[in-house]
Amino acid sequence: MGITDFLSDLMSSVSFVQEVHAEAPAEEEESSEGGEESKDDDAGEEEEGGDEGGEEEEEEEEEEEEEEPVDPKPKLEEECANSAQCVGYKHHFDECVERVTAAQEDPDHKGPHEDCVEEFFHLQHCATQCAAPKLWKALK
Repeated sequence: MGITDFLSDLMSSVSFVQEVHAEAPAEEEESSEGGEESKDDDAGEEEEGGDEGGEEEEEEEEEEEEEEPVDPKPKLEEECANSAQCVGYKHHFDECVERVTAAQEDPDHKGPHEDCVEEFFHLQHCATQCAAPKLWKALK
């Protein structure tokens, strides 16, 4: 048996074509007039189920009542950005924003088009460095 025979046998044994079978649509979608009757029938089935349906509803209510935990990071970073530690970066960013805003409002502005990406990253880096130790204390 040669290598080509081996490869052809291997290829014939592996099927690359997958057969897809569709399911029939649900019967409830077809009957729009009897919608109220089917709802009543469903309610009767739940009542017949006994305690199983009630336990599931209680679990769902408990999950809904639980509040999502609040992420303290954005609040800590905002406080740090306004703190004395990052005041220089904040000042440079605010000045840049004023320059860019003034340049956009002035139709006769012929100077270079500027953005404040660099100043923003400096401010965010300072705020993140300031907030990191406080965040770790809050998470422990």
